[in-house]
Amino acid sequence: MTDPNEPIRLNKFLSNAGVCSRREADDFIQKGIVKVNGQVITELGTKITRQDEVLFNERPVHIESKVYIVLNKPKNTVTTSDDPQERKTVMDLVKNACQERIYPVGRLDRNTTGVLLLTNDGDLASKLTHPSFKKKKIYHVWLDKNMAIEDMEKIANGLELEDGEIHADAISYANEEDKSQVGIEIHSGRNRIVRRIFESLGYHVMKLDRVYFAGLTKKNLARGKWRYLNEKEVNALRMGAFE
Repeated sequence: MTDPNEPIRLNKFLSNAGVCSRREADDFIQKGIVKVNGQVITELGTKITRQDEVLFNERPVHIESKVYIVLNKPKNTVTTSDDPQERKTVMDLVKNACQERIYPVGRLDRNTTGVLLLTNDGDLASKLTHPSFKKKKIYHVWLDKNMAIEDMEKIANGLELEDGEIHADAISYANEEDKSQVGIEIHSGRNRIVRRIFESLGYHVMKLDRVYFAGLTKKNLARGKWRYLNEKEVNALRMGAFE
């Protein structure tokens, strides 16, 4: 479900592919009905990876692996699967991650950095991008000047933008020594919303980094690097067990 090279028990593989139950798979394995990479496998508990060729009764068994990747997006990369202007895209950074066709969930501006989820799980992607599902996002914002405390209060209380009112769920200085750095927590998925909030009060966003998205962070992930989500993280996303 996560890393395509991660070992999985053969009986679980057959069960996940909808061939039979795990218990039935054990019977079929012992009867010599299952081959892996051309070899008959009769030993119970054998582990394979999703890259191996599995035959059941001489017919290939395929499992549509769901892949979930978190990327720490760098600057100057476009969040799209294909760019007509041939600029560098986030897909260039994850091109060797898997054979499956994955795509980014939601968008980050070209110069916005930070947490970006990529997957081939269409149901989860729609859920995470649908406006009715409120996902917490936290951004680290660098401004062109110090932020006044009164302006932070305005953002917390709510601002009127051209597409309606918006307010931050939380906002504070990210660095007590540098009042031009702000942390903002928001649930809205509106286009360029963070930049527009600050611009409406006369600030220019110099740098924007998403540090948290729907329970995922970029902890231990260098800029431009990616990793597979673990099963616990995938389950939390699927269940909506995040703010």
